[in-house]
Amino acid sequence: MNWMKEMKEKKVDKEIRVLTTTIEVRTDEEGETKGLTGYAAKFNEESKPLRDWWGDEFVEVIAPGAFKSSLENNTIKALYNHNPDYVLGSTKAGTLRLEEDEIGLRFDLDLPNTQIANDLYEGVKRGDIDGVSFGFRVKEDKWTEVKMDDGWKTIRTLREIDLIEISPTAFPAYEQTEVDCRSLVKMKEQRDREEIDKLLLEIDLI
Repeated sequence: MNWMKEMKEKKVDKEIRVLTTTIEVRTDEEGETKGLTGYAAKFNEESKPLRDWWGDEFVEVIAPGAFKSSLENNTIKALYNHNPDYVLGSTKAGTLRLEEDEIGLRFDLDLPNTQIANDLYEGVKRGDIDGVSFGFRVKEDKWTEVKMDDGWKTIRTLREIDLIEISPTAFPAYEQTEVDCRSLVKMKEQRDREEIDKLLLEIDLI
């Protein structure tokens, strides 16, 4: 099928997910260094509904340990609204610290003394900004379908993530996120084959 071939060849440069969460503000004892801390992602929690390239709805779940390789090998940036012109911190510089715990991916960010960072700090402090998102590529995922009372639920489990950056953001856009669904093609192909086999069997029984 030509559409299957096109989907397999389609590439997504980076996926973005958003978590609306509680971000804490902090300052050091001298009041000179401002910072933010919270979670950029949580494990084993279903996302809001997303849509694949075909318009079908699914949800995502992040498996514990999905960020392990990235935390060990990647230089990860903290950006404002995913804009590379506004770097807030970096794991290489030690101004961004990330760790996985039993809840999810926790971050601790030392903010620079810039207008953007100061505005961000005040926005979080006031409660205007309560979203944290992360940009990533998928290294390993698994698609499953679960039978529900009203139909089927498709679940994408992210098993290994190539983490690129995290971003505090005021405008979460989860539903508009582009998703790399190349691995989903195999499941859809298998489902199509099973439906065809079932139809052929029913014809033979007539």
